[in-house]
Amino acid sequence: MIRELTVAAAQLGPVGRHEPRAAVVGRMIDLLHRAKAEGVELAVFPEMALTTFFPRWLIEDEAEVAGFFETEMPGPETRPLFETAAALGIGFYLGYCEAVEQAGASRRYNSSILVGADGRILGKYRKVHLPGNAVYDPALKLQHLEPHYFEPGDLGFPVWQAFGGRVGMCICNDRRWPETYRVMGLQGVELILLGYNSPAELPDMPGMDRHRSLHHLLPMQAGAHQNGAWVIASAKAGHEEGCDMMGESCVVAPTGEVVALAATLGDELVMRRIDLDATAQAKLFFDFGTYRRPECYGLITERRAAGPPLGEGED
Repeated sequence: MIRELTVAAAQLGPVGRHEPRAAVVGRMIDLLHRAKAEGVELAVFPEMALTTFFPRWLIEDEAEVAGFFETEMPGPETRPLFETAAALGIGFYLGYCEAVEQAGASRRYNSSILVGADGRILGKYRKVHLPGNAVYDPALKLQHLEPHYFEPGDLGFPVWQAFGGRVGMCICNDRRWPETYRVMGLQGVELILLGYNSPAELPDMPGMDRHRSLHHLLPMQAGAHQNGAWVIASAKAGHEEGCDMMGESCVVAPTGEVVALAATLGDELVMRRIDLDATAQAKLFFDFGTYRRPECYGLITERRAAGPPLGEGED
């Protein structure tokens, strides 16, 4: 059986701080209709697709903060997205802000879900690697307060049987960490879906600005190659509330090649017909069962930060 799938990174342009949820969902529904016309079977929306990237501000009005979160999925404002996708027969990945009650406590996560072509939720992921600061720092020209608003994800990096293959999810900063891909790779992942909101410039690290594209694509290319998987990455892009956000939504092949790349900073479909069986040869290149030596990798889980060297005779 041929395991081919037409996929699309459903990139979004900027979303305003007070843009109604219904308006954003309307834009996403428009992308789904365009995707259907192109034969797309799986669309990947960005991280925090339904709202602006609000962690750029310290917001003291709790009612406004709560307004960025979803307490149910789908809810009244997002149900039309699910209904449209099901009517069109298109599955999707959706990044959103999740508010839940767990063990009697209120918790907030930066989350994503995988939705089947019938509109049914197949899986959920919660962002593990939260960048930025938990406390507002007036010295920073650009705030990134994700740890202030969210807790680290508690679901790990699961992989699901879906869309004819093995599918995993991650979110934004997760794409920069090799452990993200390897944990899914050890589950035989063939297709990794991720959304992101990434500033085009780093005011506190201006020397890194010229590397933003490299540092965006390189870890995904390496992760795809080293784990034999396709990667579909979808941005929220453009000039959003005074901040320039990266575009470059893309599809990365299991060879590590970028085979499709966004041409704009607005609402755009970045499409590719992919062959899930192409992952088999890529996985042979890194034959885990033959070549991995877990007994030598213990430091990866024993240490969180860098420490002293382990070699004999080191000072």
